[in-house]
Amino acid sequence: MINNHATLIIRINMFLRWMVRRDDRGVDFGIWTSVPPAVLSCPPDVHSGNVARRLGLLTRKQNDAKAVAELDAALRAMDPADPVRYDFALFGLGVFEHF
Repeated sequence: MINNHATLIIRINMFLRWMVRRDDRGVDFGIWTSVPPAVLSCPPDVHSGNVARRLGLLTRKQNDAKAVAELDAALRAMDPADPVRYDFALFGLGVFEHF
């Protein structure tokens, strides 16, 4: 059972990413074609939030709704059509590379 509100939000957004985005590796299914990837958000978790701060994409210290808006704005500036494409890179740098 999920008892953490932030974890629930992250999981829902990950599900939306899988259903909306399409890739060639089969990670993102892209079966919801009526929803454009441009409307997806990237709520920061511990790892992606820390990496985003180190890269200057996020200044807010808390991983809350204001942080989502700030990170979304930074990611949309890089790719307005698919801002969530950077989600796994931010997460991976934090988890696997200890960036």
